[in-house]
Amino acid sequence: MPPRERWRGRWRPWTARGRASSPGAWRRWWRTRSPRRARRPPPLGGPETAVRSRRPCSSCARTIHEAAGPSGVGQAPRHDEGMSASMSEHTEVISLQDTPGGLSVRRVRLQVSTGPDTNIEVSSSSERLTIGSAPGNALVLSDPTVSRFHAELERKPGGYRLRDLESTNGTRVDHVRVTDAFVVDGSTLAFGNTTVRFTWVAEQDVVPLHSEPHFGKLVGEGAVMRALFARLARLAVTDATVLIEGESGTGKELVAEALHQRSPRASGPFVVVDCGSIPPELVESELFGHEKGSFTGATHERRGAFEAAHGGTLFLDEIGELPLAVQPRLLRALERRQVKRVGADAFRPVDVRFVAATHRDLRAGVNRGEFREDLYFRLAVGMVSVPPLRAHLEDLSLLLRHLWEETFRSLGLPPRPYTPPGAETLRQLMSLPWRGNVRELRNFVERSVAMSGALDAAFVQGTPTPGSVPSLPSVRVDLSYKDAKEAWLDHFEETYLRQRLNSAGGNVSQMAREAEVDRAHVIKLLRKHAVR
Repeated sequence: MPPRERWRGRWRPWTARGRASSPGAWRRWWRTRSPRRARRPPPLGGPETAVRSRRPCSSCARTIHEAAGPSGVGQAPRHDEGMSASMSEHTEVISLQDTPGGLSVRRVRLQVSTGPDTNIEVSSSSERLTIGSAPGNALVLSDPTVSRFHAELERKPGGYRLRDLESTNGTRVDHVRVTDAFVVDGSTLAFGNTTVRFTWVAEQDVVPLHSEPHFGKLVGEGAVMRALFARLARLAVTDATVLIEGESGTGKELVAEALHQRSPRASGPFVVVDCGSIPPELVESELFGHEKGSFTGATHERRGAFEAAHGGTLFLDEIGELPLAVQPRLLRALERRQVKRVGADAFRPVDVRFVAATHRDLRAGVNRGEFREDLYFRLAVGMVSVPPLRAHLEDLSLLLRHLWEETFRSLGLPPRPYTPPGAETLRQLMSLPWRGNVRELRNFVERSVAMSGALDAAFVQGTPTPGSVPSLPSVRVDLSYKDAKEAWLDHFEETYLRQRLNSAGGNVSQMAREAEVDRAHVIKLLRKHAVR
């Protein structure tokens, strides 16, 4: 039968009549007729479920996402992205008991119920548990639908929080697809075509706590920070490579500096390289050095950061910004302890302790192909996660005193006795989100000292927010059109850049993403207006 006759008289969903009857008619009709467009079967964890409604939580006033199940019945609600560890009715509180020997933490069990790895289980009280197909995960799955680093369980005061690491096939909790949600005892977790049951275990482990409320320049007397200090103390005496994770402004460089000061290499140099502020074409020269005449502008030889840190510690900040093309050379330098300058023929031996930090999730970067998996494993020998300020607000009073005294020293002012803030001021400070973490708290203290000499929560309100609109100058009609326009734009650019950089906690890469501007152009504007 000729093709024209074969299609004659059939329903044509692309016509006005077909579209009017059903907006998705064409898509459904094409899937049923084309063998190359066959509908993918739903995973074993259950069909994907859309968000049905949003409502405020009755106990914490945050937004709750209620997901509609296959029949429209609401499933377990979850908090919005960025939810703090609040003690809400939707979470199970973890009992953290500060005992003489340390912090008593309850264990959890992950047991595979369906999939290629059925009946495999792990039991742990670790702060973080990762699930994926890569060998370094706490629960390693052989399911081909599971990503290398698929998801992560993180222990919070409000329970264990499950976060999807930008996996290919998604993560589900009780048949509801989630990106970030708390899980409760008995929850069924689905990773690709594998389902895992999450349960609490009666056994408890003891997490050691540091005996002092400080470690180097870091201060904190709560259990969260003292547990961090104890981990840092164990890592400091070794020569292991350390990867520090944490949000911008949490003090990752102070952590690296403290590791160096407590290590056997304390008498050696401590070299800091900010990978986020170096142009991509100069990264290799900055790290490994270059020979004279190796490229245009190389008028003399220069040693790189690895050679400068010989006998000490090399700290690479924001290593997640490192170009993919440079990562193999860095991996070789870490494994062989040898570097070759740009334009050189021979390798040079180096003796350094390597510490790196990032505000990005490098495991998600591995899934996206932006970060080498072998380099990640080489970096993550010792993992340190620096908590955000909102996770240890019990240290706020101690931090305020510490920053108060430090501010007078840094500004060269005569010391003034510290007066603790009143109960109402302290309550207001503890209710703030502190997105810039300790860096934002430091800015608040410096502003208070400069403006009034006393801690006042009103000065926090002066901190620019991402959505604030900068005040602009009036148009100068005494200038020509071109000159007046340039003066107005210059003022706008400088004001906007300062507020954006402050709201991003000083992180240029985060600022560029929030402003939706290319990072290289942002760096050019920052240099133009001398904003840092």
